[in-house]
Amino acid sequence: MALWRFLGLGHHASGAAAEELASVRKIVEALDRMEPNAAQYLARFAYVLGRVARADMAVSAEETLVMERIVRERSGLSESQAVIAVQIAKSQNALFGGTDDYLVTREFASATTREQKLALLDCCFAVSAADHTISGEEEGELRKIATELGLSHADLLAQRAVYREYLSVLKRPG
Repeated sequence: MALWRFLGLGHHASGAAAEELASVRKIVEALDRMEPNAAQYLARFAYVLGRVARADMAVSAEETLVMERIVRERSGLSESQAVIAVQIAKSQNALFGGTDDYLVTREFASATTREQKLALLDCCFAVSAADHTISGEEEGELRKIATELGLSHADLLAQRAVYREYLSVLKRPG
């Protein structure tokens, strides 16, 4: 109970804290109402987006905004729900990324169609290009993701060609 009060979430929260808590509860309830398979799909999708964003050990504000937009567009969640989903995915990735990356991506691959896998890869490229550069670390992570999704090298190259202008390896120095 003391921890809840410390975090401003105690039973006696008032004013802005009570309103914020009510908003968070509404978002959690909306996510809970999702059909379980859709919720799993969304969680895995968002996690993989967070994985590529964190490939260079930092998630930029631009990458976060792109992830939120993509999650909102692809899930039908409200803006606030998409923000929460992305924040959860980023936190999970930061805490357990090295351990869970392969497992989450393989689970996504086993439960989706080829078109959904290609769409996720496209979204991953969009996130990595959000700051106008796809770093070598991000490109390496994109390769791993494509492989773990069971996509071919040709699929990866086709998607890479769409984002060619953002590849740091092809940019002129200075």
